[in-house]
Amino acid sequence: MMFLRTRTEWCFPVQRFETKLFADYFQFYLQDETSPEVDPALWTKEAVGRLLAVGAGFLMVGTVRNMTVPVTVEVFDREPSEEVGTWDQINECGLEVPSGRIVVSGCTDYFRDAARITVPPGWYRVRLFYGNLDALSKDGLEGDDFYKVLLWPSDSPVPLTVVKQRKIASKG
Repeated sequence: MMFLRTRTEWCFPVQRFETKLFADYFQFYLQDETSPEVDPALWTKEAVGRLLAVGAGFLMVGTVRNMTVPVTVEVFDREPSEEVGTWDQINECGLEVPSGRIVVSGCTDYFRDAARITVPPGWYRVRLFYGNLDALSKDGLEGDDFYKVLLWPSDSPVPLTVVKQRKIASKG
């Protein structure tokens, strides 16, 4: 298996947040509390393919179900280790959090009531993991898909990178 860091450099999250979000329109958000509204126009063909659209102060994370999905967010003080081979897809990007509060929500959630994670203000590297993306019922309403988000401080903006691309099974 390939690791993003060596085993001797493992670290543990300083915060862990687990929730179930209604992924209406096949997405959920991570955004700075003071960021402007998200921009649906960023859902280009390429963004849909990588299950991630990135804007100034927000991330729109794509899902494979238009239903409630499990999401885990972990905050670290430095880059964590994570096994690459066990995930269907992995994306990495940056998120600027000038307010020090990250809002985690479904796209139709009431913003004021959405969960918040308090972090030191600044730039964060974000690694998004997508698991069991092919474990869906025939109608696409039930499934075992899950989503994990790791964040840690960064000195500067981080370019969007697809670390591992999902392999879509061919039909027929």
